[in-house]
Amino acid sequence: MGLGARPCRETVDAKLSNRPQALDFDLEPADNERLARLCGQFDENIRQVERRLGVEIRNNGHHFRVIGNGDSVAAAERVLHELYDDSARKLIEPEAVHLCIQDVGVEDEPEAVETDEEEAADKEGEVIIRTRKAQVRGRGPNQRAYLRRVLTHDLNFGVGPAGTGKTYLAVACAVQALEADEVRRVVLVRPAVEAGERLGFLPGDMAQKVDPYLRPLYDALFEMLGFERVGRLIERGVIEIAPLAFMRGRTLNHSFIILDEAQNATVEQMKMFLTRIGFGSTAVVTGDVTQIDLPRDKPSGLRDAVDVLRDVDGVSFTFFTARDVVRHALVQRIVQAYDSRSE
Repeated sequence: MGLGARPCRETVDAKLSNRPQALDFDLEPADNERLARLCGQFDENIRQVERRLGVEIRNNGHHFRVIGNGDSVAAAERVLHELYDDSARKLIEPEAVHLCIQDVGVEDEPEAVETDEEEAADKEGEVIIRTRKAQVRGRGPNQRAYLRRVLTHDLNFGVGPAGTGKTYLAVACAVQALEADEVRRVVLVRPAVEAGERLGFLPGDMAQKVDPYLRPLYDALFEMLGFERVGRLIERGVIEIAPLAFMRGRTLNHSFIILDEAQNATVEQMKMFLTRIGFGSTAVVTGDVTQIDLPRDKPSGLRDAVDVLRDVDGVSFTFFTARDVVRHALVQRIVQAYDSRSE
């Protein structure tokens, strides 16, 4: 029985019974080296799937039995098959297990609210962002919807906690647009407000002062274009890094503009930034409204923009939650703990 074959099921429909279900299946082709990669040292990968999905997994060689409720059992089967398929090419690290579970869209994750057009696009195929050094795809319904919106709207907001991929995916879209000659330059913008510190305390000129705040954007660019090429593009002005305060008076045509950490923009700065968008340009605004470093008397421009622009045609919003976190599983639980306290 191959990977595509339907396994033998020894269950009662979960909707009709609360009793645990058992699902038997084989991982083929039989390969002990691949099996060892799948299971991990001391079966750590199998234990991670059990903990995350609330199931019990038993195996005798390549024959597996998963016991649990209906949805979790089906999800565990899919995860194990996908990881076994990956094991033919690489070691299976705990991070890969976490991302695979995230990609399957389990753990009672609600489906992203999509328009009819987005549902049709989902049926046509997954959005894949292709850059010189990497292929990037959305993990889970929210990331996939986010990518579709960025590719089809001139102004996009990605709002949610750290680790949900909102900035990384925006940079990937920007790099793809640049390499396809859809835009002439990429402009990376960030408010120079970080946990109460001021730029004057940092050494160097303005570019050097701002660089540490833009490190996440740089890291994504290096991964997709390579260190040397990013340096050359910055020297030529094809990639521009600018503090938000320096955007006043400009009009950005044929550009892909990313405003990162937008929760630290004031209302006035946000309006100023949004009115810089010129012809042939795409803008993506990302931020986390739970991590605002502005003075207490300064409302967040990101929060204000979400309220003001929610019903404006041509503007897209994607709201990420802790369930969309694609970092270590502990990060997801940390975000959920803080969210629970604030409710």
